Amino acid sequence: MGVKRIIFGVVALALLGGMGEAQEARNSALDRLSQRADLFGWEAVGKVTIGADGYCTGVLIAPDLVLTAGHCIFDRRAKGPRDPATLGFAAAQTDGAEIAARPVAAMVVDPEYNPFVPLSVDTVRHDVALLQLSAPIPTSIAAPFRVGDVPAAGAEVSVVSYAQGRADALSWQKACSVFGRAKGLIGFDCDVDHGSSGAPVFDRSGLAAGGRAQIVSLVSSGSRKNGVSRAYGMELPAIVAQLKSALRSGRGVIRAVSPSAGPSASAAPQIRGTLPAQGQPRILSGGGATGAKFLRP
Repeated sequence: MGVKRIIFGVVALALLGGMGEAQEARNSALDRLSQRADLFGWEAVGKVTIGADGYCTGVLIAPDLVLTAGHCIFDRRAKGPRDPATLGFAAAQTDGAEIAARPVAAMVVDPEYNPFVPLSVDTVRHDVALLQLSAPIPTSIAAPFRVGDVPAAGAEVSVVSYAQGRADALSWQKACSVFGRAKGLIGFDCDVDHGSSGAPVFDRSGLAAGGRAQIVSLVSSGSRKNGVSRAYGMELPAIVAQLKSALRSGRGVIRAVSPSAGPSASAAPQIRGTLPAQGQPRILSGGGATGAKFLRP
């Protein structure tokens, strides 16, 4: 990473981190979505299960496509992508029961994302993965959300997520705020924690005109200091369009190892097609710690 990029990253994060104390006072509390009636409209948000006990948050953007954080699909110890066969999606999982569940058949990550370098502006703004389910979840059960543009700084947003200490049910923070934007990096003061990675950040301003909430970012990383939450995400429209195109073409797609063969420590995920030259080594190799700040060990 060049000196200019390091300086930009420090300045951008400092700028975002220093804004928004005024908005914090207007934020709403977390509501646990325990009952079926509470979940109405949020069925497309669910838990991305990782192996035996890991998880992130994810959201349907099509009947068979789940958007989540890129770092959720990587194994830091193996320094490579996880086998999609070890991942699943449980829509609106609550106290061990879900509306629908599907295994993951394939996945693709932003080719500019490098999970094996220290957290930076670049890792956050490219921390996006798209999971393809083995079969669609009917829209009558869970209606997917559309992706939209991030509103201006100071605008109200909303987050639906799982997290440490509240992993058994979705929690909804109805109101928090965008406190800054810089070069594709988004800062918001929403209440997130370990397990919230990949949680959708919604703009609900269209509801008054009869529209529906839109996904404007995903939770990538965050911090809490002196009781003040700071979370960071990315702009989505261009990245999501790129990932959908990659899935259609097979470029950089990671396929599940055949379930019939059973789980195997030696079996490697199968990457179909090729990634852009500068993206390829970022998927399969790397050096330092990943930015998986909210991924439960």
